[in-house]
Amino acid sequence: MKDWFNFSWGDSLAILITATVIYLAVILLTRICGKRSFSKMSSFDFAMTVAIGSIIATTVLSKSVSMSNGLVGLIGVYLLQISVSYARRMSWVAKMVDNPPLLLMDGHVILHDNLRKARVTEDDLRSKLREANVIALSEIKAVVFEATGDVSVLHSSDDTPLDDWLLKEVNRN
Repeated sequence: MKDWFNFSWGDSLAILITATVIYLAVILLTRICGKRSFSKMSSFDFAMTVAIGSIIATTVLSKSVSMSNGLVGLIGVYLLQISVSYARRMSWVAKMVDNPPLLLMDGHVILHDNLRKARVTEDDLRSKLREANVIALSEIKAVVFEATGDVSVLHSSDDTPLDDWLLKEVNRN
């Protein structure tokens, strides 16, 4: 605890230099690898974002991790992310790394078994419906618990039918 209040110009300068180099490396690697690096389209994208944040923090603030080790870690995680995104083209890999979206409501009908599977309460569902500006359950065409953990509410105040393509690969049970 006594070291908590210590200040060193040398340590501070090392932190600033490391932060700058790591920050620039993340920008460069993201430009090379694409914006997908920080999307949250699937669980492996989320893991990538968490891993990058952890590497940045550890490299910048920990004396036990050198800047070069942090850069190697960053490059490694970016390479893994690119590899998994290409490998996902094979269905067995996609099934392994992606959570399938789950239908929570089919029209105005609440699918209680699917709510339990997704660990979503009716209160959570009502909140998402309000967020989507649903004012009548009859407007709802479908509610989907996405692979990212987001909830998509497909609704319309007219009688336009829901295009089946939008629910392709959505788990209904």
